[in-house]
Amino acid sequence: MTRHALPLLAAASLAACSAPRPAPAPDAGWAHYGGDAGGQRYSPAAQITPDNVAGLKPVWRFSTGDLASKGAAMKRAAFEVTPILAAGRLYLCSPFNEASAIDPETGKALWRFDPKLAPDIRYPNAYNCRGLAYWRNPAAPPAAPCAERIFMNTNDRRLFALDAATGRACAGFGAGGWVPAIPGVTLTRPGGAQITSPPVVVQGLVITGSSIDDNQKVDETPGAVHAFDAVTGALKWRFDPLDSARPGIRAGAANVWAPMSADEARGLVFLPTSSASPDFYGAARPGNGGHANSVVALHAATGQVAWAFQTTHHDVWDYDLPAQPTLATVTYRGVTAPAVIQTTKQGLVFTLNRDTGAPVIPVVERPVPQGGALGETLSPTQPFPVAPAALAPSRIAPQDAFGLTPWDRAACRRLLEGARNQGLYTPPTTRGTIIYPFTGGGSNWGGIAFDPGRQVVYANTSSALHKVTLIPADQVKAAQAAQPDLEISPNTGARYGMKRELLLSPLGLPCNPPPWGELSAIDMHDGRVLWRVPLGTTRDLAPGSQLFLRGTGTPNVGGPIVTRGGLVFIGAAMDNYLRAFDARSGKELWKGRLPAGGQATPMTYVWKGRQYVVIAAGGHSKSDTRRGDQLVAFALPD
Repeated sequence: MTRHALPLLAAASLAACSAPRPAPAPDAGWAHYGGDAGGQRYSPAAQITPDNVAGLKPVWRFSTGDLASKGAAMKRAAFEVTPILAAGRLYLCSPFNEASAIDPETGKALWRFDPKLAPDIRYPNAYNCRGLAYWRNPAAPPAAPCAERIFMNTNDRRLFALDAATGRACAGFGAGGWVPAIPGVTLTRPGGAQITSPPVVVQGLVITGSSIDDNQKVDETPGAVHAFDAVTGALKWRFDPLDSARPGIRAGAANVWAPMSADEARGLVFLPTSSASPDFYGAARPGNGGHANSVVALHAATGQVAWAFQTTHHDVWDYDLPAQPTLATVTYRGVTAPAVIQTTKQGLVFTLNRDTGAPVIPVVERPVPQGGALGETLSPTQPFPVAPAALAPSRIAPQDAFGLTPWDRAACRRLLEGARNQGLYTPPTTRGTIIYPFTGGGSNWGGIAFDPGRQVVYANTSSALHKVTLIPADQVKAAQAAQPDLEISPNTGARYGMKRELLLSPLGLPCNPPPWGELSAIDMHDGRVLWRVPLGTTRDLAPGSQLFLRGTGTPNVGGPIVTRGGLVFIGAAMDNYLRAFDARSGKELWKGRLPAGGQATPMTYVWKGRQYVVIAAGGHSKSDTRRGDQLVAFALPD
């Protein structure tokens, strides 16, 4: 060591000793999948701020063990879980529904429960478990077994009740701790339906949705929602969103695959329903589809409809509601109301009165393109909120095609020139139709974050192009044989099958101009977009490309959270980072490297005076991001 190094080391040591440490903070939890039962994804934690967030470091990691134990099944897995903090423990589930409780300070495993899923089922949305639900039985003595319960939906359609303290199945719940979550349904193939999102618990009832395979047949599995007694597992009610449209239609689905929300005080549960089957051709289901594609408020005690608001009429674009309805108080143009904020794949944001379903921010019906396929009867109009402006683009001309080179761009231009393309709600046809935003676009299951003090919504969106082509039924098998690597589905019972393609250039980049992923802030007082920034880089998609592809963002899977400390945390992008943005300006202040793709929504909590930010880093089969099995916690130096 040189003599010149000694003063430098001394100065560094002095600086380290004198650096201010974060003051202990009051404990703050995250008891529900969305932070609270209304899905605001807001935390009052304020120890981590824009001034000190650059000091965040990994402090512990927890592994589910999937990389070592699941082998090839990991290729069909998506680690999308958001943990919850309840009863002094963090709870999470792996994509294979192995539930764990861990120490919130150290990440040490406390217990683990394995429902033993079959490892070789092809599920429509991969092996996936987004979260769990916690419930305290008010009638049980505090120390009684299963007085505190963790409820878990499984991919193979079971609802489990577990003792929150031990992880053991609650013997008095159904048959040894579980009940069929979609009772009375027989599937034509084992993976035709699954459950990916957590249940909700309200007024002593556990309420579950389902995820049903798209584009397989007209007479699809009904997308009913079920409510079970939280103590015994007894079925209490069933609600089918299509009941109001029968008779007169042949269809199934309209299921609730995204997370639900609950208002305990009002006794309401809020459902984001999906499209009726099949997605892209609706001749067998004339009319607007009952309560498909709707925010539906049910009376939790009975399952009766309190109100419903439809966001897409007679959906033939797979524009189902993909995100948890967010319950908030909104003051729009001076009028304050209890609200439900619902984002969509189209990049639209609907704000509805929580008690009546009437728009808080006005909605207008606008004419949309007509001329659907043979036998189709389209809605002449579709609903558009007057504010905020759409968060995702929906119009593209061939001359707008993107490419890194003239050759690349020309290839994309030809793809656009060959398809029908009249903007949002252009109906699918045998010619091929541009679906923009694509069916994974706009806002998705990660939902939004809402700052209740500032009344600001934070939303991440994706932008890409799908081309959907209807195929005469007698030509579907030949098309599948000719293009086995593409998504070609039969729509059994319909005049047409379908083909869905993501439009990429020969170099593998989206054919639409960037940004392909964004994070936006919206002031709900007037619907203004306060800022909008790209989200993500191409570093882990094509190493080195980020040097010349700047500001593109990437399509993203997962959602944001916001804190009283003035930060928005989000993973989601197709690079392996957790990021922190200044909630007021949108400036990216920090990013932490993850061991695998962070296609999940983070959470934050304060435990013993220290704030932690936690995210699942395990990648996603459909995004083909790096696989892993770790939960990673960040905190300021202690």
